[in-house]
Amino acid sequence: MFDRLTLRIFAIFLITVAFFLAIIVIIPDFDARNLTYLSDQEKQTGIKLAKSIEHDLVKVPKNSFRWWMRFMVVMDNLQPAGQRLYIITPNDQIITSDTSNIDLIRNFSELINKTDTPAKKIYDANDIIGPFAITYNHEIYRLYIMQIASNPQSPFLDLIFDHPFLLLAVTMLASSPFLLWLAWSLAKPARRLKKAAEQVARGNFTQWPELEKFGSSEFKATGASFNHMLRELKRMQDIQQRLLSDISHELRTPLTRLQLAVALSKRKYGETKETERIELEGKKLDVMIGELLLLARQQHTNNESQIPYQINKLCKHLLDNATFEAEQLNKSFTLTSKLPEQWILCYPQALCSALENVIRNAFRYSYHLVEVNFKIINNQLLVTIDDDGHGVAENELTQIFRPFYRTCEARDRESGGTGLGLAIVANAVKQDNGEVYAEKSHLGGLRIVIKLPLYNKQ
Repeated sequence: MFDRLTLRIFAIFLITVAFFLAIIVIIPDFDARNLTYLSDQEKQTGIKLAKSIEHDLVKVPKNSFRWWMRFMVVMDNLQPAGQRLYIITPNDQIITSDTSNIDLIRNFSELINKTDTPAKKIYDANDIIGPFAITYNHEIYRLYIMQIASNPQSPFLDLIFDHPFLLLAVTMLASSPFLLWLAWSLAKPARRLKKAAEQVARGNFTQWPELEKFGSSEFKATGASFNHMLRELKRMQDIQQRLLSDISHELRTPLTRLQLAVALSKRKYGETKETERIELEGKKLDVMIGELLLLARQQHTNNESQIPYQINKLCKHLLDNATFEAEQLNKSFTLTSKLPEQWILCYPQALCSALENVIRNAFRYSYHLVEVNFKIINNQLLVTIDDDGHGVAENELTQIFRPFYRTCEARDRESGGTGLGLAIVANAVKQDNGEVYAEKSHLGGLRIVIKLPLYNKQ
């Protein structure tokens, strides 16, 4: 029953409240300044001293001149070392040679004045013990003894016991580690589930058996459902991979035969518009199949390892190739910034292929100018690729990264694109925990922005 999260939280709440109440009620009882009863040894010692004083007071007449001074002489003669004696008369007068602590004696006598149950109380660094009965002139006098406290209480504890809110604050502070431990134990299964979900987001469909073993019954049931989902996702992924493999084989075989038939037709009947059209569409289909399989492999079966790579070394060869290609196309290609020397954690081949894809798209759709810029902002690499082409409509900027999305004829129909290029780019950047988006360029065309987190290679 207590395996349920709701009951566990309710139980923890009740236990915590009960703990606080118990502390508040019980702790004051541990105040050493509280009134405590004497041990048998202390009681016998006090009674013995009272009897000695009573024996000597027999010699003091009640109505003698300044009889109380003779009391003090007797008390001083019998006073043990380290102790001070006080006698309270039946009419509550205090007889003593030490007048500095009369208020303390009076306060203690108000707490306890029965000689059959003597007690002890700490006042600062002193103990007051009593009362012990002394019979004088057929009346009962009370003897109190002040001595240095054998175990004085810390001034800090005195401060806490004298201020209830401070006591509550100290109690809450002392219980904080316990409450933090309880919160941590409740949050631990959620953190484990979050970690598993992050792995799934990265394409790792490995099951997590511990999700079904730890935590409350709700978390265990969630873990079982999560693992069932992973099994189904893995099964669907395998089906998709087999389907793509079969499609590749089944499509490429008739495509090859079609291309062969076109070649034979051209050899037998010569070049015609019909054979040119068939050959062009066949090449488009071949490219589309290749890009589709590349996208599928990126998403599910990336065999490349993610490694730290210095940005300038990663991109230099790529940009040199782009410069050469721009010269062949009679277009202007400009790197408007110096390549950074910082590091990123990436799949080098996939990322370079993505950057090359974006730059080639810029060449394809630009009129004349293409600019690439590298910046480091807020511990991130920011790469922008601008062209001066026709651009993309505002409402299509977020759509062009979807697979098979085709924009207006100005950028897509004339070029014969498959609609998979930017989807492949987005997937490659996402694998490196980056972000890619499109916006209007200052050159008048399209700007592609790629953001990647830097890697601290220490």
